[in-house]
Order: sequence, then structure tokens, then C-alpha cells
Amino acid sequence: MANEKKVPINYTARDFNSIKRELVNYVKRYYPETFRDFNEASFGSLMLDTVSYIGDIMSFYLDYQANESFLDTAIEYNNVIRLSKQMGFKLSTNPSSTGIVELYIIVPSNNSGLGPNSSYLPILKQGSVFSTENVSFILTENVSFANASAEVVVATVNDTTGIPLSYVIRMKAKVISGNLIRDTISVEEYARFRKINLSEPNVSEVISVFDSDGNEYYQVDYLSQDVIYKEVNNNTSDSELVPMVLRPYAVPRRFTLESEGNDYFLQFGYGSDAEIGELQPVEPSNVVLDIYSKGYISDDSFDPSKLIEGDKFGVAPQDTVLTVLYRVNNTNNVNVPAGSLKKIVTPMFSYSNRVTLDENIIGSINDSLQVYNPNSIVGDVSLPNADEIRRRTYHYFATQNRAVTKKDYEAILYAMPSKFGSVKRCNILQDLDSFKRNLNIYVLAEGADGNLDLATSTLKQNIKTWLGQYKMINDTIDILDGSIINFGINFEIIVDNDKNKFDVLNSCISTLASLYRSPLTFGQQLKITDIYKTLNNVVGVVDSKNVRITFKTGGNYSLAGALTSVHELMSADGRYLAAPKNVVYELKFSTQDIRGAVV
Repeated sequence: MANEKKVPINYTARDFNSIKRELVNYVKRYYPETFRDFNEASFGSLMLDTVSYIGDIMSFYLDYQANESFLDTAIEYNNVIRLSKQMGFKLSTNPSSTGIVELYIIVPSNNSGLGPNSSYLPILKQGSVFSTENVSFILTENVSFANASAEVVVATVNDTTGIPLSYVIRMKAKVISGNLIRDTISVEEYARFRKINLSEPNVSEVISVFDSDGNEYYQVDYLSQDVIYKEVNNNTSDSELVPMVLRPYAVPRRFTLESEGNDYFLQFGYGSDAEIGELQPVEPSNVVLDIYSKGYISDDSFDPSKLIEGDKFGVAPQDTVLTVLYRVNNTNNVNVPAGSLKKIVTPMFSYSNRVTLDENIIGSINDSLQVYNPNSIVGDVSLPNADEIRRRTYHYFATQNRAVTKKDYEAILYAMPSKFGSVKRCNILQDLDSFKRNLNIYVLAEGADGNLDLATSTLKQNIKTWLGQYKMINDTIDILDGSIINFGINFEIIVDNDKNKFDVLNSCISTLASLYRSPLTFGQQLKITDIYKTLNNVVGVVDSKNVRITFKTGGNYSLAGALTSVHELMSADGRYLAAPKNVVYELKFSTQDIRGAVV
């Protein structure tokens, strides 16, 4: 049998010139008697050019498809977004701006005139709408004008007796840009993985989804998730500091918000509502995403493939009417300057025992509402470019939505929404006396007066629930109270003879108050040298001397200062006060804790 002729092929020829060169060499070598005319104007050259052109195009698209299939090499913006989504990073294409506004109302005084009538102190409800000329803003929380943090000022007085007739009450609140849109969508027969399109583009957030039977559908990041953390009103004594309690719930009715260009839609699973009940707190027997062990004895580990089995990714709505409430941004630029948010669009008030109140007075209170933003309200309104998305995806994928390092725990604790309690300071330390390498998390909360306070039991429970979403399975954690040492400053200064000594002294006190406006962090030294430096930089101060630190105890101060002394914590050279890892220094009352003298 004759040997078959083996033709060598150069697979590295990919562009037009190299492909044509290889074709010409191939023809010259294997068809020297058949084809001899290699003139550029010949028909044979035309055929070689055509084949080379097709090969060049095919190589280009092959390279393009390969490059666009990996996040490292993708160039097309939409492909970068899709690849980042595959790695778990979801880009918000409609960023919002958030900020603080001041709300003012006028309330009649009580019978004695010594304060507002508490019966007429309303609650401005979440969802109230304000606007500038072009941008709308929505109130993100209920604002109670009866709150202890409200600022009260006399508005009008009786000209004869001088007794106050009404008071102005000011509260601060958070707002977010956008308009609320409500869609009513009829859903007919059952469909697997149903998509329901929303009528408006630029969707920033889906607030609620209800069907005609009153069942609520909950938004999740992925349909395989069946547990959400729901806020419940806190009815205990610390409700002013911790208004909400965090509770995990299993949610068979769920959806994800997806987008294709400017079109947004709700994506559901393909389960049936015949097998599920009402929303229940999470228990092993209630979780819909079931996990079972293998049934034979030879394998004592559970089958990991069961992790992807479950409740068909949630219940798909059928034969019902869905009411979808969502927020959209009505303009591309949602940043507004200070003082421009003044228009009241949709205020929503509620009063306790309204039937016993005078409707005319209620009407005048509602009409007196004013809004003002003392600072500009800004947000990141520009979308990141492809390189930024790529970098964010790498970092997000590396974290994997879990807490491993100390910085992970700190970031997650500070990210807990303030409605579940405010974590003002935290520190994570390894318990060296524990055989399980236990972690001690020292936390301090923010009191109603804005100063440091010990965490309440409700706040600690919320922290436990919040960390449960992220902590490693083998981490054991104790949540402990940090210690607060309230301190005072005494100092002496020498003033320039050309300056008013009282003005210079007041300037020194206010400068030190600004320096320690915020508490120090856990374990941060209190540097006496910083106090000397600050005083010497005040205009009119020739020199500072005799700076002394005192610990404040008793009354409204923390008791931790009584358990130690300045002498015990003072460094050998007298330059700073050391702080144990569970201690925070705080200048609580600057007007009375800073004392100075001119010598």
C-alpha cells in the first residue's frame, strides 16, 4: 500500500499576508506543473487573495470571541458587565444621591405655654416626597417630631403675657433621589421562569411586590437564595436607640431584578404555591431549600450536589395581579446644591389619637412643614468604565461575601444599617485564653445625645444576627461591651500682650473641642503632645504649659475612669496616655470638661 502524502500545515498563519504567503508556498511546492502564474492580476491570485481574506476575518472573530469570553481581556462594555455578573458582582446602573435634610413644623404650645402640645406632635412617614426644580427626593425613614433629639424653639408669643403660643420643631432626616412608580400587572397562566417587565426605565430599587391575595414577594440577589433578613419593630425599652430588630426569614416567594439595556424586569423561579405556607422565621424544618444526606451507610458525608436542589428557585406567580412599587431616577444628574431642596410635594403625616384632635390645628401644622438641605446632596452619578468594573469585580470576588480578617469584621459591623442600632466604635481581638481561638468583639453604641454609650441587649442580638450572614463557620464570637474613659483637659497659656486674653482663651477651648469632637478609637493613645501643639498654633498664644489630663466619673460620665488612674496609664516620658485594646477615650462635654487659664 502506497504511503499517503502528508502535507505540513502552518497553523500559526492567522493574518492576510501570512496566510497568502503560506498558500503561495503550498501551491509552488505541490502544484508546480498546474499553477505557474503568480501575477497579482491573475485569476489564481484572486482566489488566493479571497481565501486569505476569509481566513483573516475568521481569525479576527476567533480572537474576538476568545478575548470577550474572559474578564481579563474583554473590551466591550456590555460584555464586561455580563462577565462581572457571572462572578457575582452586580453593577448598579442607576446610582442615587442621598443626603440629610432639615424638617421644620410649627406646633401650638401646651396649656402652660412651657413646651409644645405633645398631642399634636406628628410623624412624617417614610415615602414623603420633596423636590427641587428638576430632582425629586423621597424620605427614607419615619420622622417623629416627638423624638428627644428634636430641637424646639419658640415661634410666637402672647404680646401681653409673653407666654409662648407656638413652637418651631426641627428634625433631621435622610432622603434619597427618585420618584415612586406603581405598576399593576396582570399575570395569567403558569409559566416557568416568568419575566415581568416594568414600565419605566432607570429603575434604582424595587420597594415592594404584592399579589392580589396579599402575598409579598421579596427581592434576593440570586433565586437560589431563600433566606432574607427582615426588619421588625422593636417594642422594648431601647426602641429609640434601636428602632428595628433583625430577623431571618425563609422566603419561597422571591424574585431578582434584572436588566437588558434600559429594560428592567422581575425574574421569578418555576415553583408552585401549592406546597408553601406563610412567611415564617427560619428553622431547619422550615427552610425551603432542603439538604439531605445520602441513604447508604458506606458514605457518612452528605452529597454536595444536593446544595443545588431546592424549591425550583421560588414560586412563580400565576392567575393573579401583581402590584409593584419601585423607585426610578427622573434625571441623569441627581446631585443638588445646598439650599435648593425646598418644595413639598407629597407629605404624609400621622397622628396618635387623631379623632380627639382639632382638624383645623392639624391642617395648620401640616401646612407649616418646611424642608431645607443645609449641605449639598451628592452621589456617584457617573457609571464606572470597563477597567473600574473589572477591578471592582476582582475585589468583590475575593471577599466572597464573608468575614475572615479583622478588617472584614469591622467593615461588616460598620455597614449594618443604623435602624438596627448604631455601632459607633468596634474592635476585634483574638481571645488568647480560649482553646477555640475565640474572637472578642468589643462594641460601643451611640446614645441619644450623640455620645458613646454601652450597647443594649437588642443591639447585641442584631449584631449577632448580622454577623451570622458573613462569619466563617468555625469562628466563635463573643460580643462584649467596650470601656469608655471620659477625660477632661486643664491647661495654662501665655498670651501675646497685643491680644485680648479672653478671646484667645475661648479660641483655645473651642479649638481643643474641635480636636476631640469625635471619640478616639479603641486602643488609641491620648497624646498630650498633640494638645500642646494645638494650643501653640492658636493665634495669640505665645506658649502653653501645664497641660493636665483628668478622668471624669460619676453622674453622666462612664464608670471606667474610676477603675484606673492617669498615673497608671501615663507613659514614662509623660507624652501620652496609653489605652488598653478595649478602651476608648472620649471628651464628653467640651464646655465643662476643658478648663484653661492665662498666666
